[in-house]
Amino acid sequence: MTSEYDSFRPPEQPRRRRRGDKRRPGEAVPADGTREMPMVPEVEFTSYYGHPVVKPAPWGDEVAAYLLLGGVAGGSGLLAAGAQLTGRQALRRNARLSGLAAAGVGAVALVADLGRPDRFYNMLRTFKVTSPMSMGSWILSGYSGFLGVASVAEVDRLLAQRLPLGVLRKVLYAVEGPSGLAAAVFSAPLAVYTAVLLSDTATPTWNAMHRDLPFVFAGSASLAASGLAMLTTPVGEAGPARTLATVGVVADVTAMHYMESRMDPVAAEPLHIGRAGTLLRWSERLAVAGGIGAMLGGRSRIASAASGLALLAASACTRFGVFHAGIESAKDPRYTIEPQKRRLEKRRAQGVTDDSITTGW
Repeated sequence: MTSEYDSFRPPEQPRRRRRGDKRRPGEAVPADGTREMPMVPEVEFTSYYGHPVVKPAPWGDEVAAYLLLGGVAGGSGLLAAGAQLTGRQALRRNARLSGLAAAGVGAVALVADLGRPDRFYNMLRTFKVTSPMSMGSWILSGYSGFLGVASVAEVDRLLAQRLPLGVLRKVLYAVEGPSGLAAAVFSAPLAVYTAVLLSDTATPTWNAMHRDLPFVFAGSASLAASGLAMLTTPVGEAGPARTLATVGVVADVTAMHYMESRMDPVAAEPLHIGRAGTLLRWSERLAVAGGIGAMLGGRSRIASAASGLALLAASACTRFGVFHAGIESAKDPRYTIEPQKRRLEKRRAQGVTDDSITTGW
């Protein structure tokens, strides 16, 4: 029985925490004194008022142009070395000069985005293998130095040895061949290191490409270099460029589709929408058209030039499309949150106890 004074009894106060009690703050204590196991709710991924989770890279179209020009330079260096070894003088000269011009303009575009030239110079003060930017600066410098020596020899021949070289002319011609081959050593890394530079960021779409983007950029560099060579070289010496174009088309289209098949569907979505989607659709069309023209129009100067222009445009669309897809993916938190949730669920299903959210590497 309860008395009339029970209605005035103060409510029961929670038990004070005793020394050694590991109860978490705010955890309820049952009446029998036993400790309940707290129920932890599932983690919900949200962003603050829908703002981007990842800060978009502060890069403009100058960096996208640098991606393209790096591919042109890298592919041209390899093509020039092949022409040097097979005795195709016109192809060698045009590929060397094209490669050096692309590297020079690309460096200008990169410095324009950085804002100050000394920022580029500072990258050369250290040699850090784990930094794609540091390695890229050294690769670009090594390539430009060696190819520059070989290109000076080409210019001197074009001007009938009128450059004021004096006694250095014999030295220049002696080191021309080794310099051209040394530039080829840097050509392949120059063509693909920008893929590592992009995928090393936290940008969702770029990061999801990290396993296969170098292969896409290698195919794209082949298209750009062979297309430019077909534009500038007579058809009689452009045979290696047409062969490289055919191989590049197959590599570029196959690598792009394979890369998308291995990406998270949400992370791959920016590749198909907006400006990036338009560019990448045209990239495949132009690559196929240019490849067919390279195989069938080898004897026609006009057909060869048109095919080369299509291949060069296809490479530009690939690089600019990948660039803009990454920029757009960083603006929407959905492209960051949903792939993270799927990775976390996969880790839990595999019995991984670490609850940290990784970036997919």
